Amino acid sequence: MDELLLSNEPAIRLGFFLSLFAIFAIAEALVPRRARTIARWYRWANNLFLVVLNTIVLRLLFPAAAVGLAVYVESQAWGMLPLLGLPPLVTILLSVLLLDLAIYGQHVAFHKVPLLWRLHRMHHADLDFDVTTGLRFHPGEIILSMIIKFAAIAVLGAPPVAVLLFEIVLASTAMFNHSNFRLGLKVDALLRLLIVTPDMHRVHHSVVRSETDSNFGFNVPWWDRLFGTYRAQPAAGHEAMQIGLPTFRSESDLRIDRMLVQPFAGTARGD
Repeated sequence: MDELLLSNEPAIRLGFFLSLFAIFAIAEALVPRRARTIARWYRWANNLFLVVLNTIVLRLLFPAAAVGLAVYVESQAWGMLPLLGLPPLVTILLSVLLLDLAIYGQHVAFHKVPLLWRLHRMHHADLDFDVTTGLRFHPGEIILSMIIKFAAIAVLGAPPVAVLLFEIVLASTAMFNHSNFRLGLKVDALLRLLIVTPDMHRVHHSVVRSETDSNFGFNVPWWDRLFGTYRAQPAAGHEAMQIGLPTFRSESDLRIDRMLVQPFAGTARGD
């Protein structure tokens, strides 16, 4: 079973990615939440090239990826969860939830630690907010995030199926909550009780620092509410709020070459 899961992991993830990307892209075009400020073709070409680059880097450095590590961890009986003797379904759900908590903690750290913020701020330097923003991360951050994820999998002893499920959910919700499509206010209010919605996460991409340092969750909103980092709405409203950072605001900063050198530009917190 594990060998079958491992051999089919890339195809499974790619299928979910392409299907959901198409759905969210079409939804953005039909019912946009905000008017675009930058031509779609220009931003998308650079953001999607970055996705390809990150995919190649990860496959070269970590050929077996997170699911491969989970298979090895399971074979060695590592981690805390196997010691609890819980039913398989409970172990899977608990693994996904605790991995999500780990990603929340990582996200907070990437905002609070100046060196990590240098890597992460490229994600925030996008001047528009849409489905491709959810895929726009510096290769250095992608590598470090994978190492952190590996550590969490080893400590928890998360089973391979849980890791694959988490990877799919994380990629899916990242595209969903960065999407620029309009949800009705009542629908948004209901959904954000269970998952992070685009309106909730958009606050996190505000140019206002106090709003940037809020709503860190990717999958579920509960960690932000529990740890006091939840902010319901941006002060300026969603249509008027400014996306991005105080610096890196020219269209040329959206080019792939400029994005890759952003961690080395300026000061760590002076953006």
